[in-house]
Amino acid sequence: MFGIPGKQAVTMTPSAVVQVRKLMERDNRAGLRIGVKKGGCAGMEYTMDFVDEPEKNDEIVEQDGARVLIAPMAQMFLFGTEIDYATSLLESGFRFNNPNVSDACGCGESIKFKDVEELEAERSRQG
Repeated sequence: MFGIPGKQAVTMTPSAVVQVRKLMERDNRAGLRIGVKKGGCAGMEYTMDFVDEPEKNDEIVEQDGARVLIAPMAQMFLFGTEIDYATSLLESGFRFNNPNVSDACGCGESIKFKDVEELEAERSRQG
């Protein structure tokens, strides 16, 4: 789909790999599908669902036994993202270190992406 040859669309930290793999094995799932949708105070939100099988146009990223599937409409916005899994005294969950985000709300639950033209220009300079 949208990417640079030889470079994975997203990467996962070791803690994210462990968590994705653990949840895949526990529920016998094919992988974690990530995407984006309209919503939140900054305009967009990440979506995450464990799925039984990939859809036709999903981008599939496998890393050390963990599988992430990227929904087609989200591929441009997630390219270059590092997925992390963090645990603290108050919360635990997946975190997205996404270079395509231009702004985020105070709670960190919603994001705003760079313009499509800006993203395409950055990708063409990298390729």
